Amino acid sequence: MATAERPPPAPPPGDPAAAARPPRSRPARTGGTRSDPPDDIGAFVPRTLRISAALGWRLLVVVAALAVIGTVVAYLAAIVVPVAIALLLAALLSPAVGMLARHHVPRALATALVMVGGLAGLGGVLTFVIITFVRGLPELGNQLSTSVETLVTWLTAGPLQLSEQQLRGVQDEVLATLSANQSSITLGALTTAATIGQIVTELLLVVFTLIFFLHGGRGIWQFLLSAAPAEVRNRVDVAGRRGLAALVSYIRATAVVAVVDAVAIGIGLAVLRVPLAVPLAALVLLGAFVPIIGAVVTGGVAVLVALVAQGPVSALIVLAIIVGIMQLEGHVLQPLLLGRAVKLHPLAVILAIAAGLLTAGIAGALLAVPLLAVLNSGIRSLRSDADRHTRPQDVHTSEPGATGPAEPGLERHQELTTRASTGPAPADDVSGERRADADRRLR
Repeated sequence: MATAERPPPAPPPGDPAAAARPPRSRPARTGGTRSDPPDDIGAFVPRTLRISAALGWRLLVVVAALAVIGTVVAYLAAIVVPVAIALLLAALLSPAVGMLARHHVPRALATALVMVGGLAGLGGVLTFVIITFVRGLPELGNQLSTSVETLVTWLTAGPLQLSEQQLRGVQDEVLATLSANQSSITLGALTTAATIGQIVTELLLVVFTLIFFLHGGRGIWQFLLSAAPAEVRNRVDVAGRRGLAALVSYIRATAVVAVVDAVAIGIGLAVLRVPLAVPLAALVLLGAFVPIIGAVVTGGVAVLVALVAQGPVSALIVLAIIVGIMQLEGHVLQPLLLGRAVKLHPLAVILAIAAGLLTAGIAGALLAVPLLAVLNSGIRSLRSDADRHTRPQDVHTSEPGATGPAEPGLERHQELTTRASTGPAPADDVSGERRADADRRLR
């Protein structure tokens, strides 16, 4: 049962403030709640929270798209990796094909000449390295036996004072482990045979893809470019050419750096009479195509061989040679050959190699930095105002200067540096006239 609302108490008689006090009025009750929420609550959300939420869901979409792309690439790695390697080789060999074509050699014949010459050179180098490696194995085996005997003598007569029974027990444990894992070793050999078959198939795919890239690469690019909208097709074309120019410059510079590293380290190993000097130099040549990490790993192998073969003094000398060559590479060769356009921060290089290793193993480490160089030049071109009016035919992919657009900030800095070194500008200088005009207006 609803109770009646109690009226307010009446003021006592004779109160002078009662006549001046206005009567209190109560708001009429409705059927709704006391404070209904507004229809649009967006105005009550802080601006920082709204911006963070908008960036957050967009970032999630980008991460999801990258995850899908990575899954597809990993699933099709047997196709993607050979095509990517063929693209790297095409960037290295396409200038030679273009030079022959400019000398009125048919492009098909130029492609055939470059392919035959490249395969012959590569086959000759591999044959020489394999023969030298096989010939040097007996010497390395003898020195390894001598090193093992020295190690055993140190273990028994040195500070550890191990007995021959303990060493024989270690030998028996190793033999027992090999016997217990014989099936796994056999299965690994069969897997290796299957892997060799897969490698041969992928090498054939690389060769055929490389032929088409060298002969009809421009037509393939035009076909891919037709998928872009017409209003941005020129910008995409220029950005793609900038990326290809960066790739060509990167491959050229890396090849030169690899040859210099291999020759210098090979000469050092030969002077020290370290066995397998030529195969180790060839290993350094291949490892140089993986920046930073490749040189460290292959150099470590050379130091280890020198340590086993000739002792710690020779190993320290080899280590000093490798460190000196790496310093020369990092401070002289790469800045001189790569230049400002393709130069990447070492942290970005290391992170890219790590991501490539996690995604696709050794092939991913090999392809990560070239991909980063291409993306760097392409994105810079798309963001640059200087490339809005650049024609695609004005970008020559074989020239290192075509890897990036002009940077007005850098040109302004160079102009100010030149003025500071040469003194005040002459009277006929346009910028000097503008400053004089501004001074007159201020007066």
